[in-house]
Amino acid sequence: MDERAFARVTEAYGARFYAVAFRLLHNRADAEDAVQRALTNCFAARADYSPRWPLSTWLYRALTNVCLDELRRRRVRAEHAEAGAPPRAIGRLDVESVDLRRALERVPREARVLLALRYVDGLSYGELARIRGISVNTVKSQLARGKTILHQTLDLPDGRSARRRGR
Repeated sequence: MDERAFARVTEAYGARFYAVAFRLLHNRADAEDAVQRALTNCFAARADYSPRWPLSTWLYRALTNVCLDELRRRRVRAEHAEAGAPPRAIGRLDVESVDLRRALERVPREARVLLALRYVDGLSYGELARIRGISVNTVKSQLARGKTILHQTLDLPDGRSARRRGR
């Protein structure tokens, strides 16, 4: 793939990648950096791409790996930060956004990645399984676990129990 073809790929996926990265990293600059790093990594490794997989799978895997690396770095930095450091500024977020962000932070990292890819980009279970290198059943259980944690943290009624009550 030459530079011109890769530029077209970047244009086609850039906005969707940014949306996923922002949902995972909650920071505009970090999301932009993650997208740029993922695409740069893919361009550098373009000779390793195997057409037996959809290009989108390869690209999303690279993006989620970059985002997971950033989340790991953040955790390590937070663990080494001094106690009593002032909290970071959150800007002009409304209460619901803050609640959702806090709830998402309670969801395990892998489930958070899957939730973002499923509900931001609308990827199928099969696509998620290929991107993350796990089984479809694992995707389903991770998504269910993540949604349950969100429901409990946000004190929302569980969709399944609401359906049962409606019968």
